[in-house]
Amino acid sequence: MAGGLAQAPGRGSRRRTKRYQPMAEINVTPFVDVMLVLLIVFMISAPLLTVGVPIDLPETAARSLGGDNEPITVTVGADRKIFLQETEITVEQLVPTLTAIAANGYDERIFVRGDQAVDYGTVSKVLGALNGAGFRRIGLVTAPETGG
Repeated sequence: MAGGLAQAPGRGSRRRTKRYQPMAEINVTPFVDVMLVLLIVFMISAPLLTVGVPIDLPETAARSLGGDNEPITVTVGADRKIFLQETEITVEQLVPTLTAIAANGYDERIFVRGDQAVDYGTVSKVLGALNGAGFRRIGLVTAPETGG
């Protein structure tokens, strides 16, 4: 009989329990910390992503060519080794490989980079092989002229 007179816990009693309230704020400090770490990682690793064959290009006062996103590059090193992009290749393998990978066929732009220490005959052999195969858009890469 006395059970009907008892009050339900939490309703009308003096002792109120505080319910869990979700926090409506976003804590951005961990996000900023992660972004700063990623920024530092990318700043350090970005210069390391440029790969290629190290050569000493001759300098000229010619204008830069605008254009292609990823041109095909043939490099003739000072030791007369020939590279297609970063892969070493022989002159005999150059034309069949280029024909196979050229997306635009014979209209594909091909850049030839020749070290200034290599003789003109080696670079002209590569140019002759490319021209003889039918490639029409061949460009020579040089470094911009520095100083006077």
